Amino acid sequence: MPFPPGPLRRFQNMSSPPTRDSNTHSHHTSTPAGNASALQAAGLGEKKASHTALAAIHLCDLHKHFGSVRAVQGVNLTIRPGEVVAFLGPNGAGKTTTIDMILGLSRPSTGQVEVYGLSPEQAVSRGLVSAVMQNGGLLKDFTVEETVRYISKLFSASRPVAEVLERAGIAGIAGRMVSKCSGGEQQRLRFAMALLPDPDLLILDEPTQGMDVEGRRDFWNAIRKDAAKGRTILFATHYLEEADAYADRIILIRRGEIVADGTAAEVKAMASGRTLRATLAGADATSLKGIPGVEEVKLQGDTVIINSADTDSVARYLLNETDARDLEITARGLEDAFLALTGDEAHDIGTAPTPRGAR
Repeated sequence: MPFPPGPLRRFQNMSSPPTRDSNTHSHHTSTPAGNASALQAAGLGEKKASHTALAAIHLCDLHKHFGSVRAVQGVNLTIRPGEVVAFLGPNGAGKTTTIDMILGLSRPSTGQVEVYGLSPEQAVSRGLVSAVMQNGGLLKDFTVEETVRYISKLFSASRPVAEVLERAGIAGIAGRMVSKCSGGEQQRLRFAMALLPDPDLLILDEPTQGMDVEGRRDFWNAIRKDAAKGRTILFATHYLEEADAYADRIILIRRGEIVADGTAAEVKAMASGRTLRATLAGADATSLKGIPGVEEVKLQGDTVIINSADTDSVARYLLNETDARDLEITARGLEDAFLALTGDEAHDIGTAPTPRGAR
């Protein structure tokens, strides 16, 4: 769910949850003294200033250990204002741990984290940072508009409720109860709340989870418009096609270390070779694997799919020595690069280029 619109989550720790007054429709909440710092972290701090001259995120030799588990190992990274960056990796790679440290939810074992030249806690308290997390509690007995309007009161400066509802694509369901919203609509609601403080940095965790194809396209069009105005976007997703289509820069992390950092084209190029498709009835995978230069063979009916560092030589062999037809050679996609660079055999790929933040 959104951060700093985290008060919704923090209600779980309060002695009594907020309730709706059926007569006045006002919202009441018990706020123990211990939650004062939580409200400050929710954006009640001083009004943010312009930070366009500073790095949006700067991580220096970042480490995070949980006992003997080294979740993050020596991460160096700089993200510039206005960049749209995809942060990708398999489960357990260190993505969430790194994001938690950027948000100030966790402290590094060693190393430095700066957000617009400030500590994460300072950046959050000034409304410079918001996050849309994949999961998190919402108040089911509020309407969409009531939820956003309530959270807007927690900020010293907030964008108009109608504006963020429109930008999130949920103005048409403003009067709908949250409990009646689909998963995609609830994720858009979290997005709307994250836009309230008009953050300079927006962190998204699986932002389009539950959205249909049209909803995902509209969401990313809105994100690109925000980035064009200078907002920095860092997002994690399992939809690799989203990273390929919308990210200016892709960062791959494996076992707590950055293994790739570049444009989509640069990352794809790190997965050497290309893919050859051909129609070959009765193909024998063992024989095809014996062709010089062949790395992997897949058979799908009469279709042969071959990964090779020298597809031209493989194509000549198939045309001259077999009955193969309908040959097609394509560059490997982002998924191929992802698997090659973050999978169990990734150590055989070679040394990854120096991450941009370390240059």
